[in-house]
Amino acid sequence: MTVRIAVTGATGRMGREVVAAVGDHEDAEVAFAVNRDPDGERVEGVPLEPAAEFDSLLATHEPDAVVDFTGPDSALEYARACVEADATVAFVTGTTGFSDEAFTELEEAGESIPLLHAPNFARGVQALVNVVGQAVRNLPGYDVELVETHHNGKRDAPSGTANRLLEEIEDNGEFAGRNHGREGEEPREEGEIGVHALRAGNITGEHEVVLAGNDEEVRLTHRAEDRGVFAAGAVDAAVWIAGQKAGRYEFSDVIDE
Repeated sequence: MTVRIAVTGATGRMGREVVAAVGDHEDAEVAFAVNRDPDGERVEGVPLEPAAEFDSLLATHEPDAVVDFTGPDSALEYARACVEADATVAFVTGTTGFSDEAFTELEEAGESIPLLHAPNFARGVQALVNVVGQAVRNLPGYDVELVETHHNGKRDAPSGTANRLLEEIEDNGEFAGRNHGREGEEPREEGEIGVHALRAGNITGEHEVVLAGNDEEVRLTHRAEDRGVFAAGAVDAAVWIAGQKAGRYEFSDVIDE
């Protein structure tokens, strides 16, 4: 079965990558692509539709899934439209930076449609999450620091991926809290997790977890060299989730299966 995918924010950095990834996937095709300004930039080989007409486009083109990398407000709008659509439309989003209230509403959409949110769709990041949890369990009492680096246009800090890694660290050890950066006279507190966000140039994404103690250190690093890895993972997720029953899914579900 060929899965028909609608792409939001199609002229954005990730939107273009998603369109290309759909074209490379043998089991997927672009149902339609939208952008806030369809008369502006173009995407080769894909006609753009106005984002304002997203609701009617769902009814006209009947996609199996939507892949979204836009912003918190627009992602929530698209998710609501999928919930209200007559036919079942799965929603896959890698958008981060949601407020607690907005993220709760996004998750509630999973009661009506198949929904998958992931801060990172790189398969290597999922492997890193798994390894970090094991490392923290195996090295109790070690100091833990996390450094994440992204391009200078990224808005949220720490990144969604960093927050996911931090959750895994906290779930697998005993920590006093997070310390976001240091300045002046600020010695390290026992049990804290140091968190550092770097923003520079056009760096795609790098996450490093450092565990140090007992005269040794362990560094676990993931470095994305091309945004295409995120887009390919999101399209894999869209193909997988199409036809699933309503519910909230994780990218680990896609990889495990």
